[in-house]
Amino acid sequence: MDKINWCLKQNRGLELDEPNKRLASAYIRKAESSLETLKILEDKEWKIVAAYYTMYHSIYGLLRLIGIKCEIHTCTIEFVKTFLSDYFSKEECRFLENSLQARIYAQYYTNKEISDDIIQRMFQNAPEILAKCKSIISAITESKINSIRTKLKEIK
Repeated sequence: MDKINWCLKQNRGLELDEPNKRLASAYIRKAESSLETLKILEDKEWKIVAAYYTMYHSIYGLLRLIGIKCEIHTCTIEFVKTFLSDYFSKEECRFLENSLQARIYAQYYTNKEISDDIIQRMFQNAPEILAKCKSIISAITESKINSIRTKLKEIK
């Protein structure tokens, strides 16, 4: 919970907002656009970025449906680990953390190595994470959303 506490204290960190289906749909559209971009790109570095944002926007759409704002990617992933463990396994969360690191390396560095395994897994898992988030968004109940929001409020 230390990481969640830290995220709650950060400017643009985790923040409760009103649940918003319209924003959830908008982020899913961004994820779908990133996935389409991934399919047509040839440059490996930009494919990594597109794969990451396919997954990130998918997850962020789910957060917006729940009524969570967050501009710090590590905090978004920490929220998933802490509050969405009914939907995402520990392995999936580690994969998201590794994907974030790969995206940072690809986007900002020229001398950082990214394993071929993580790259291939990102390209393979991006559409799966998108599909999973769309499924969760269509199935999650208002009761579950309220439960998640209450748990976060209790930490504040």
